[in-house]
Amino acid sequence: MKAHNSDKMAPSEKEIDTLLLQQGTVPATNQFKQGLDLFDATMIVVGVMIGSGIFIVSADMSRLIGSSGWLLVAWAITGVLTIAGALSFGELAGMMPRAGGMYVYLREAFSPMWGFLYGWTLFSVIQTGTIAAVAVAFGRFLGVLWPLVSEDKYLIRPIHVSSHYALSISTVQLVAILMVALLTSTNSFGLNYGRLVQNLSTVVKIGTLFGLIVIGILLGSNTAAVHANFANPWTRHGFEPIVPGLTAGSAFGLFIALCVSQTGSLFAADAWHNIAFAAAEVKDARRNVTLAMVIGTVVVILLYLLANLAYLTTLPLSAIQHAPSDRVATATLRVILPGIGTIAMAAAIMVSTFGAVNALIMTGARVYYAMACEQLFLPAAARLNKAHVPARSLLVQGIWAMLLVLPRTYDPATGKYGNVYSNLLDYVVSAVLLFYILTVLGLFRLRFVRPNRPNAERPYRAVGYPVVPALHILCTSAILLALLVYRPTSTWPGLFLILLGVPVYALLRYANQRAHVCLE
Repeated sequence: MKAHNSDKMAPSEKEIDTLLLQQGTVPATNQFKQGLDLFDATMIVVGVMIGSGIFIVSADMSRLIGSSGWLLVAWAITGVLTIAGALSFGELAGMMPRAGGMYVYLREAFSPMWGFLYGWTLFSVIQTGTIAAVAVAFGRFLGVLWPLVSEDKYLIRPIHVSSHYALSISTVQLVAILMVALLTSTNSFGLNYGRLVQNLSTVVKIGTLFGLIVIGILLGSNTAAVHANFANPWTRHGFEPIVPGLTAGSAFGLFIALCVSQTGSLFAADAWHNIAFAAAEVKDARRNVTLAMVIGTVVVILLYLLANLAYLTTLPLSAIQHAPSDRVATATLRVILPGIGTIAMAAAIMVSTFGAVNALIMTGARVYYAMACEQLFLPAAARLNKAHVPARSLLVQGIWAMLLVLPRTYDPATGKYGNVYSNLLDYVVSAVLLFYILTVLGLFRLRFVRPNRPNAERPYRAVGYPVVPALHILCTSAILLALLVYRPTSTWPGLFLILLGVPVYALLRYANQRAHVCLE
């Protein structure tokens, strides 16, 4: 008879979870909680879309296009493409309501490598760079209310690492870092914290933007601006060359100007699909993720079109083209509310950027979690904390975003500093558009090519299929081609960044025998 070994230690909770994962069973401690209803999901979509772009990018767009009528057409094109994308993505979201969004769609439609390349680009620049950029925008506008916060007031003065690059910590950068740290921390406490912050900030920012629209159209409307912009809305004037020898003055030049200008408007309306990153936490995800994307994009596009109408009824196009620091919304309120317009706009943009950063932090971490579950990211990121959120994934994302706040560009000719991430975001425009094209192509591929997928359950089928998805692909491809030809220095690097991910993927595959731990 064997003696009972009373000294044998019982397996720890972590060891039990690991064993269950290896057996293909998801332990309760590593499951997401479905705490987001349709309203919450829609607030995330709206909140992540509305940042600081709508208050700024119309200036650069109007300089390229040179016409009030065509400026509105450019925003309408953005609206059509964004809503068409949401309608197309909705079918994929209904089929695969899991954490990861586009990462999952690209993996299933094409291969794990394409999913990884998207996640690689998202982590390295797209999501984290946007977090850094929007957090710094928050700091800049805080400086309008509190002069101590300034890009010229340093805790650590610029340390040059080359003739064109430096590292520094200004008070604006410090505010951005603290903001990212705060929102990373609150999102680590559980879904309810991030959800409440998001709902409150988004409701306030919708009210603020709607208030700007009402004030602009009802109080700011003046005869001079309306006549200048709408007496001959299609007449083009005051435009800048797209490239030497090509302007919006010709029909072809106008077409290229409309394409190139989308870098501003499309990315002021970008990230609408981020709710799909957190699909595993949405109640009735097969229905509500799709509805949230469609409702959210329609609401935001309507607000954006009305905001531009408010600008055009208040300011002549020349004033929009030459708004100080491109702050069109601030120039609009300054005309309507002299003295307090600048302060009111600064406060509004602070609310808007705060909510956008919260949504970006909340949703982005779910992608890296999904990647880690398949051993394509840091292994520690594959676990949820006691609050059932990917706290380690949030932490890694937050650290990298905070590091992206530190680098500065330097122009020896002017002695002025800029921000590296602003250049990086320009560089990844082409990458983001390419992934959009591939994802919608994946919709067709999953219907006709991939095994078992043509007959997979589809609670929602893309409205207007195949015309609407095909329209999205054709128009987005035309914009991408125009950018590659006429903005090569800021678009080809995005494709190069994607290619850098190929050897990284190969090394990860080589180093790790693929463990089947992805949470289905």
